[in-house]
Amino acid sequence: MPTRKSPRKGSLQFWPRKRASRVLPRVNWNSIPGKKSLKGFICYKAGMRSAIVKNNTPNSMTKDKKIAIPCTIFECPPMKIFSVRFYKNGKVTQDILAENLDKELKKKVKLPKKSRKKIEDIKDYDDIHLIFYSVIKKTGLKKKPNLLEIGLVGNLDEKLNFIKENFNKEISINQVFEKGQLVDFRGLTKGKGFQGPVKRFGVTLRNHKSEKGRRGPGSIGPWHPARVTFRVPMAGQLGMFTRIIYNNKIIDIGESSNKPIKNLKNFGDLKTDYLIVNGSIQGPAKRALIATSPLRESKKQSKKNYELVELR
Repeated sequence: MPTRKSPRKGSLQFWPRKRASRVLPRVNWNSIPGKKSLKGFICYKAGMRSAIVKNNTPNSMTKDKKIAIPCTIFECPPMKIFSVRFYKNGKVTQDILAENLDKELKKKVKLPKKSRKKIEDIKDYDDIHLIFYSVIKKTGLKKKPNLLEIGLVGNLDEKLNFIKENFNKEISINQVFEKGQLVDFRGLTKGKGFQGPVKRFGVTLRNHKSEKGRRGPGSIGPWHPARVTFRVPMAGQLGMFTRIIYNNKIIDIGESSNKPIKNLKNFGDLKTDYLIVNGSIQGPAKRALIATSPLRESKKQSKKNYELVELR
């Protein structure tokens, strides 16, 4: 048998390679630690810019100098509580809707007229999560909000106190994250449609004299067993996959009224609070993503310290 000259194409960690069923993926909130009251927030990708920052990272070669780094900008409209979800032994026991919900939610889910039970009536539970919806009409992107279940930080008493204080209030990004913190982003990548095996799996192009095409595998399998296995790189869907980008540094958190950011390509002007994050994040403009507390902080990323000077 000849020696293999390259490893197999395509990681089996991401399987099957098809479009995700949800724009906002499910999150195991019990595994994510948190510093403040909430463990996550709904953000909308606005675009990318170059940021001129002052590097205050200790032991860096460019310490106390101005450098240009790529950054991603997210618009973060406030969120409101849709319902309180009670768990017992890992299963949902009760859902209690909030009052004075926005009319736009009727396009998303069916709303009952009134919720009969109250939070104080529920006693047999061991965990509480909240279902939030984004007040996206303030951004002008669309009217229909996104719904997301988000975990809370603290014991049961602390969680109940947070719910009672913010049951009919808007929660901003400043209450969840702070400047200089690390944050993970979960969401879908850009959709690229039906693509061939060269672009989809990185298969090497064959010789220009080869028969039956160049942009495909040389063999899709042996005579026996006479079948094509799922490991063979074939054409199919590319993009719209759920991915996670870990440990992104927050360069700045601001309000559009104080520091307006305008004329972002395919997005327009920012009208609510925003995040500026170091590096690139998956997805096109206007894509909804979940910003969560870091699952596994790295020392290299946490040591970085940037002071924003200007955006270009």
